[in-house]
Amino acid sequence: MIQEGVHGIVPCGSTGESATLTFEEHEQVIGVAVEAADGKIPVLAGTGSNNTAEAVRFTKAAKDLGADGALVISPYYNKPNRSGLVKHFTALADLDIPVVMYNVPGRTGQNLKPDLIVELADHPNIVGVKEASGDLEQVSMIIEGTQDKDFAVLSGDDALTLPILALGGAGVISVAANLEPAQMVAMYDAVRKGDLATARKIHYELSPLFRGMFIETNPIPVKTAVGLRGMAAGPVRLPLDDLDAGKTAALKEVLKYYD
Repeated sequence: MIQEGVHGIVPCGSTGESATLTFEEHEQVIGVAVEAADGKIPVLAGTGSNNTAEAVRFTKAAKDLGADGALVISPYYNKPNRSGLVKHFTALADLDIPVVMYNVPGRTGQNLKPDLIVELADHPNIVGVKEASGDLEQVSMIIEGTQDKDFAVLSGDDALTLPILALGGAGVISVAANLEPAQMVAMYDAVRKGDLATARKIHYELSPLFRGMFIETNPIPVKTAVGLRGMAAGPVRLPLDDLDAGKTAALKEVLKYYD
């Protein structure tokens, strides 16, 4: 990843199956990532939980292990009220580590509204949001509302990365970059240079891969694809299950475009 030019890595996120890792495994994965990054690129460690005390424990551990920041998903299942969300994210940011919030309503059952994100962005340690709501109007409102803050809006959806960058987004936390990191970096670089024609070309070249990564629940397709390319990603853990034969065949067809 470093050789291909990525600007950071994210251990223990959705793609890393954080929901089924033990605390000790979280520590091990983050430690390995920090060691591998070796200070060359930042490590943004997934430390979220629907239990604030547990999220604090994960975040403290990530900080102690040398992670450069924490990616914190909004609490799932319990559906906290607004004041609870403010207190949850504030408790983690008060640990004196940069925090990137993660808004993915499709997984959490609750959307972090733009006005809440803009309010939380006033905390000096809340430095960004991974936006995976799929709502470009919402993304636009967040970017507009945080223009005068040191705050990064990151795409959480590969297929929407180009439009989010065009709106003023700062980057992407990508699934597809596990397979085509150099191309994702090239698309980002093209936007930053104002070369939208090249960025669009790369976007459309990668679009079959973007779709292929979601023929089944993430990270089932990407772990399968990484394995098909000869890298040991291991099986997914229950309650996730392997791709069936039909979807595996479809994924192989997609990967032929990039071999």
